[in-house]
Amino acid sequence: MARKDQWYNRAKQQGYRTRASFKLKQLDEREGLFGPGNTVVDLGAAPGGWMQVAAEEVGEGGTVIGVDFQRIRDFDTEYDAAIETVKGDMTEQKTKDRVKEVAGGEVDVVLSDMAPNMTGEYSLDHARSVYLARQAFETALDVLDTGGDFAVKVFQGPDVDDFREDMKQEFQYVRTTTPKASRDESSETYLIAKHRLTAPVREGDVVEVTVHDVGSEGDGVAKIDGYTLFVDGAEKGDTLDVRVTGLKPRFGFAEPADD
Repeated sequence: MARKDQWYNRAKQQGYRTRASFKLKQLDEREGLFGPGNTVVDLGAAPGGWMQVAAEEVGEGGTVIGVDFQRIRDFDTEYDAAIETVKGDMTEQKTKDRVKEVAGGEVDVVLSDMAPNMTGEYSLDHARSVYLARQAFETALDVLDTGGDFAVKVFQGPDVDDFREDMKQEFQYVRTTTPKASRDESSETYLIAKHRLTAPVREGDVVEVTVHDVGSEGDGVAKIDGYTLFVDGAEKGDTLDVRVTGLKPRFGFAEPADD
């Protein structure tokens, strides 16, 4: 049996609207995209196969919001998560505002399985896929909460590396993976960005700080716009230039800058 038939048949048997549901299930198994009670936004969500998987995973107390120009048919009441749809253009601020309104604030996960209309010209299809992925990325930056995750499809090609590097600036780390449910002949792959960074600094920045405390590990503790930096070897009361050496969603690390 061909792989495409395997996943298509499984989707029909298990009540999923599309074989692509298994791609998301496999991405979640590898990267741990969802947690109980999460709020998830699915961009380009029609017909809703990814929404079904997300709703199963976030469960009671979770919310799944599908965004698409196309109408998404209502779902059965079997899902514990709240399922909502927003009809509109994800790049327009009014659509983002509506998503935030439905979510009740920021969101935990943004997904995009969007693909361009295929022309058969590889370089053009690749460029269009990266363009769509960048649009989804910009939306994710606008709506994701600190520490949130982002998963997006792209077609492999020369523009992916630059896009991945841009994503790395905004998340703790980015991985590339291709689920088993992808067709053998497809060039699609997925970038999984984990733990959205909203720090006012970036790795390598040199900034002046004042150490106001010492942590349990002996590092100095400084604040920049409310964001905590642990400064190696610094003492309480020190004011010094430091170089940022690592970032996590809610705190980072630094060391005294070289003269």
